[in-house]
Amino acid sequence: MKRLGFGVLALLLVALPPLLPERHLATFVLLTLAAAVTVGVSLLMGYAGQVSLGQASFYAIGAYTAGLLAVHGTPPLLGLLAAPVIAAVAAVLLGAPLLRLRGHHLAFATLAVQLILLSLLAQADWAGGAIGLQGIPRFSVGGFELRNDLGYAYLSCGVLAIALLVARNVVASRAGRGLRAAATSEVAAAASGVAVGGYRLAVFALSAAFAGLAGGVYAFYLGYLAPGSFPVLLSIEYVVMAVVGGLGTIAGPVVGATVIVLLVQVLNTLGTQPGMPDYAPTVLNYAVYALLLVVCVLFLPKGLVPALDRVRRGSLDKARSIR
Repeated sequence: MKRLGFGVLALLLVALPPLLPERHLATFVLLTLAAAVTVGVSLLMGYAGQVSLGQASFYAIGAYTAGLLAVHGTPPLLGLLAAPVIAAVAAVLLGAPLLRLRGHHLAFATLAVQLILLSLLAQADWAGGAIGLQGIPRFSVGGFELRNDLGYAYLSCGVLAIALLVARNVVASRAGRGLRAAATSEVAAAASGVAVGGYRLAVFALSAAFAGLAGGVYAFYLGYLAPGSFPVLLSIEYVVMAVVGGLGTIAGPVVGATVIVLLVQVLNTLGTQPGMPDYAPTVLNYAVYALLLVVCVLFLPKGLVPALDRVRRGSLDKARSIR
């Protein structure tokens, strides 16, 4: 059943882009990139039991890595491949000390990392400073260049597919079983030989690699980067997506990202109506995110995907009993 669901999702990712109107492809690209980042957040929170409020910092590291390399003449493909590597290396260097923290202490520490990174980028002339990094070329491989949103829609789908496939394999691996054991009892898991700290650091690096790869595509898609493209609100969005979809599930990030991205589009439309103050979209987003988290904690503590799965199983059991 799980393989069937994964296959259906893959088929949807391939079939959906050409069916979408041109004006909706940009939203689709951003949605799939957000889902790829959220796959890592879901692994980190659902299996490693760690909360990161700075995941957008790794998204930024990947984006700036790919963008800077491309601007200085490196083939875009190499820049895109370097993006997740540099993001993962940064995660290992940061995670070694930070992952000793737990709960809200870790959340605040990762938030501080993002604030520091944004400040550094705003002051770094070599990265474009506050004005931003301009002149990033289109993504190309050999003589083939992506010139339209449909091409980037497929590229972002490829990134999401890679993230989902890797995440599924990790969950089924020894590391995944070890992390699940640690989530139940860290002391018992460590006593039975599970390298809890090593596994958590590996998942932290993997989640950063997903974000870095998505950030690389984002850089080539927009052709321009600025520190303001990676606000703290973006990291909060990823956490909300993971919680709403269902922590520790494979389909959860896709469902959560779809709900939140579409909701953001609606809120931005409402917030930019004539007569609304400039800060209205941001205030609306924060308010709705807070409301969603409260609703999920109270009524859907495991997220939408587990809730829908329970409904499906209940319907099947009822159908069998009728027979």
